[in-house]
Amino acid sequence: MSPPLFWVDEAPGAGSVAELSGPEGRHAVTVTRIGVGEHIALGDGRGASALCEVTATRGKDALTARALEYRFVDRPKPLVTVVQALPKSERSELVVELATEAGADVIVPWQSSRTVARWTGSKAAKGVDKWRATAATAAKQSRRAWIPEVTDLASTTDVRAHCAAVVDEGGVVLALHESGSESFRSLPYAVAPHVLLVVGPEGGLSEEELTDLAALGAHTVVLGPQVLRTSTAAAVALGALGVLTNRWERDRGRP
Repeated sequence: MSPPLFWVDEAPGAGSVAELSGPEGRHAVTVTRIGVGEHIALGDGRGASALCEVTATRGKDALTARALEYRFVDRPKPLVTVVQALPKSERSELVVELATEAGADVIVPWQSSRTVARWTGSKAAKGVDKWRATAATAAKQSRRAWIPEVTDLASTTDVRAHCAAVVDEGGVVLALHESGSESFRSLPYAVAPHVLLVVGPEGGLSEEELTDLAALGAHTVVLGPQVLRTSTAAAVALGALGVLTNRWERDRGRP
């Protein structure tokens, strides 16, 4: 079993001593009950991590560890961005958790035309902060070397710009929809530097949105015979990409 992972500002180099305190230290000492002599991983969420041996604990929220091995892992290729229409509140964090565990590199919250949830004013900032915290927790749980970036809330104009940029760089944009005319596995992922997945809300993408995305170069695709909920569609698509590309064959970054 791989050692538990905790976030630090900077992963320590081999042979150096690191201090873990604050919320992460409390989680290690009080919640996980890490003791002297046990191994943990300390990562910065930006590709760097170190396998460490705990040498001392202090109180309920601090420990000292010696770094045994340092590693750096590049992001997997192709890069995957998930444009996720806001789901209903009870499934909001689940979307981020599943997409993070499945390997999303960037998550873009989107206020689509059929979105029931509405993030306005301070609610938008709070919603984004909650998604970022969820992504960090899910990345830690799944032992990821990289915490996915969660952008600010996007409008449809912003999503158009994201899609156009990916197409311009030679990437692939997919609009996931049950009426998709193309099969998911038929697209040229092997040569694409970037894949962008557009996931609609519970009511799905509107005809106007599908037409608009297609005009920008997006492919309207269907994942399979089942109709997936918005909270699971991105995770299933990421799993399929893991099989169809080399993303799952790369070093996972565990120290």
